[in-house]
Amino acid sequence: MEATSLADVDAAISALEKKRDDWRRVSNAERVELLERCIEQTLKAAPDWVAAGAKIKGLAPTDDLAGEEWLAGVMPTIRNARLFAEALRHDKRPPPAATRIAPDGRTVARVFPSTLMERLMFAGFSADVWMQPGKPATQGTKREGKGRVALVLGGGNVSSIPAMDVLYKLFVDDEVVLLKMNPVNEDVGPVLARAFAPLVDGGWLAIVYGGADVGAHAAAHPKIGSLHVTGSDRTYDAIVWGKNEKGPGKTRKNDKPFTAELGCVTPVLVVPGPWSDGDIRFQARHVASMVTQNASFNCNAAKVVVVAREWLQKDAFLAQVEAELAKAPPRKAYYPGAADRWARFRAEYPTARVVGAEAEGAVPWTIIPRLDGNEYALTNEAFCGVVAFVELDAPDYAGASVPRFLEAAVTFANDECWGTLSCGVLIHPRSEEENEQAFARAIRDLRYGGIGINAWPGAIYGLVSPTWGAFPGHTAEDIQSGTGVVHNAWMFDHPEKSVLRAPFRIRPTPAWFGDHRNLRELGMRLVEHEAAPSWKTLLRVARAAIKG
Repeated sequence: MEATSLADVDAAISALEKKRDDWRRVSNAERVELLERCIEQTLKAAPDWVAAGAKIKGLAPTDDLAGEEWLAGVMPTIRNARLFAEALRHDKRPPPAATRIAPDGRTVARVFPSTLMERLMFAGFSADVWMQPGKPATQGTKREGKGRVALVLGGGNVSSIPAMDVLYKLFVDDEVVLLKMNPVNEDVGPVLARAFAPLVDGGWLAIVYGGADVGAHAAAHPKIGSLHVTGSDRTYDAIVWGKNEKGPGKTRKNDKPFTAELGCVTPVLVVPGPWSDGDIRFQARHVASMVTQNASFNCNAAKVVVVAREWLQKDAFLAQVEAELAKAPPRKAYYPGAADRWARFRAEYPTARVVGAEAEGAVPWTIIPRLDGNEYALTNEAFCGVVAFVELDAPDYAGASVPRFLEAAVTFANDECWGTLSCGVLIHPRSEEENEQAFARAIRDLRYGGIGINAWPGAIYGLVSPTWGAFPGHTAEDIQSGTGVVHNAWMFDHPEKSVLRAPFRIRPTPAWFGDHRNLRELGMRLVEHEAAPSWKTLLRVARAAIKG
């Protein structure tokens, strides 16, 4: 896309600034109508959206892997719009969520499943939003009275990121939006403009293009009242601090309200237990898929697999993970800098093993079997197909102790792994049943914004009902995974983290598994269903899922 001139950026901001008070006066009923029209337009634009996204990844729209674009691009965008519309149908607040009080006194709200169809589609799944300590589960109060012009710097790795960030700013934060597309996926921008035409035509949303110079110019514009970025902590620091020295009492270059989602070195904690051979194969596929989905250009991709050194099945499991990665086809390294980041990891870890086939233009799947005291892989997000194995001591007279492992693993994840966005935990039902209190304590103590129990934490992103963002507490001086949340379809005012639970063995094959055999059709059917849920569309989803 041709870069938007700075004069045109200024004009777009000025036009939005004139509309910001008008937007605050748009009633909930009118907002619902806008969202419903956006869903209709997104459905019409969906094939072109998928084609643009697939081309970026080196795929044809008819490739089965193009199902990623239906599932991670179009589907969550439509679901997000539909859930916001459902929330806003109530006069001033979303309907109250079912809540309970956790043993430590925090309020926990069940946000998924919320309908009979969801319970049938995702049998055994549940998602909860935990509120911050001492905070109530109030909903929707923070969306009142802002009325600013927000700059959204769109993420480049997943095409639904800029779309859903825009929806959050408009319908939860009550701000009109200037969206600057990321150069990586800017080809999706014109399609997104068609999908959100009701918002563009109303003057509530403008989309611009260009590199860092356009983003920096917009961020510094005096009529921009807030910012949101999905990207790297380096981008955040460049905007907030510029060349200024960071630290308490230091002068910020930009002190506007700024929310951000900035990535993570995502750990997967593999709790020792009595796993069968089938369990090992399934969960190895699961972990490999957490690495390979979207060519590993995900902020929630598995980057550190943590096991108990004394677990008798440890070697069999890690070997199976390596075998599953070796089966995965190489993927185009479409995200800038991937080859350089991979080369740096290889230089840091000479014992790293390349597994599977190699291809021109691809970064091969790579395993770091031992860190050997070098913590580079724990403090730097690879953002390519690299994963490290880590063994922790959890001795017991009969092998590995679950309580000791959980205690050690939580400490490791909280204190050693950079970022607080996402974390996975795999646990056998018997291990959880026999160590219920220790496991509950571990989930309570994990300082992550999204925790997947027997589920890839990326599924939290796709569900949209839960919150998505870093664990609260990062400062501008040490931003790590960022600050604030998005998605949050129930519009909670004080969320701390979201916890997704799934069965230990998920059936049929989850949509995020890399070896799913019917991904494209499943993605198309889910898009159809999310736009207008019915028993007919649910049946079509079920038929497509079973073929996977």
